[in-house]
Amino acid sequence: MESAKKSESKIAQEKIEGAFGTSNQLVVMVPRGNYEAEEKTLKEIEKLDYVDSALGLANVSINDDYVLTDKISPRDFSELADLDIEIVRLLYVAYAYNQEQYGPVFTGIDEYDVPIIDMFLFLYDQYEQGYVTLDDEMDKNLNELYDTLHDAKQQLQGEDYSRFVLSLRLPVEGEETYAAMDEIRGICRRFYPGKDVILVGNSTSDHDLMSSFGSDNLIISILTALFVMIILFFTFQSAGLPVLLVLTIQGSIWINFSVPALSGEPVFFIAYLIVSAIQMGATIDYAIVISNRYLQLKQLMPIKEAIVETLNQSFPTIFTSGSILTCAGFLIGRIASDATVASIGIALGRGTLISIILVLFVLPQILLFGDYIIEKTALTINLSKYNAREIGGRMSVTGHVKGYIQGEIDADIKGSFQGKMNASLETWVPGKQTNIDMLDGGGQDGGTSEDTVSPEGCRAAEAAGKGGDEE
Repeated sequence: MESAKKSESKIAQEKIEGAFGTSNQLVVMVPRGNYEAEEKTLKEIEKLDYVDSALGLANVSINDDYVLTDKISPRDFSELADLDIEIVRLLYVAYAYNQEQYGPVFTGIDEYDVPIIDMFLFLYDQYEQGYVTLDDEMDKNLNELYDTLHDAKQQLQGEDYSRFVLSLRLPVEGEETYAAMDEIRGICRRFYPGKDVILVGNSTSDHDLMSSFGSDNLIISILTALFVMIILFFTFQSAGLPVLLVLTIQGSIWINFSVPALSGEPVFFIAYLIVSAIQMGATIDYAIVISNRYLQLKQLMPIKEAIVETLNQSFPTIFTSGSILTCAGFLIGRIASDATVASIGIALGRGTLISIILVLFVLPQILLFGDYIIEKTALTINLSKYNAREIGGRMSVTGHVKGYIQGEIDADIKGSFQGKMNASLETWVPGKQTNIDMLDGGGQDGGTSEDTVSPEGCRAAEAAGKGGDEE
């Protein structure tokens, strides 16, 4: 990942990699105790083109002839350690007894082969306990050799596993690196069939994250959308509205992270999770502001006028909050020298900007065209909407009317009215009627007409008084 501003450590790292190339360290852990299998495995791994070096006990040289894990006889060890052959034979006998391998003691100790590292460490133990006496020069050489062998064994061999340290000419992550890991794992399993082979390093960590991130993110996204819809369902008491809002929210997140995908830029997975959470919270907040005001205003005016008024009222709140978050995100992306922090800032600024655009330009259209779905899936039926109509001209009103007359009204009225009325007749009481009389040319012939509404005639009343030229 790259950032607009680079830190000193990043600049130094780029210079080192430019001069010496990239180095990716990988550790391979195999069951301990089988030095022959270790040697064969290391030789196969060293043949790979992308392996700079492979270090293990089975390929650490003592001299031009031996490595630490080579098995040698008493005579060869006597020459290597510059010890008397009789002392070495006794040492080999003691080692055989210590390992509970009694056969070589009776069949001939000269044919008994022991790994060099094990015999040197056993020799040092016997020397420490006083069973072996050495001159000053040999004592110095043995102590120096023991320090080297002990450190090597501590680093490359544990209680259950032996460790190979590999240096690869590959990036930390990528398809090429993951394919190389599979190849190395396959080589190890050829020499350790049925055994556990473990790879450890930054590349394995990245591969594990890549393998688990897809399924984990899918589950998290589904559960997040589900819980958001449940909360919105109880908030707005509609099954359709939460679906419309979640589509807008998820759409803004998908569009945000499709930008780096289409441009071929990498995305840090922590940045994806953090920005998705923040963008989800910001977008749902904006969407609730728009939806709540729209649901209130559409009870007082036609839905087209309601959505326009909703935007007029909500624009300052959404634009102010969104612009602050957008500017803050882009500034972090340009100023931060850490690539991870910079990627979070860029994604946050871009995502907030996309959320503002969708909420102000797309969500109103979704609410407008989805109003039928919202009403049909509402928990409570809006009875007044079925009888609402718009009437213009001069009229005489007698009864209970709810709506607006250049302002909201909800009252029992009796008298005449000049202007435009958008109202509904809600409740009929047996024996009572609500009358709306059109005056001054309200009828088709220019005379006076009367519309008497009763429960039985409520549907017929829908056609009454649609305008100044109709009954």
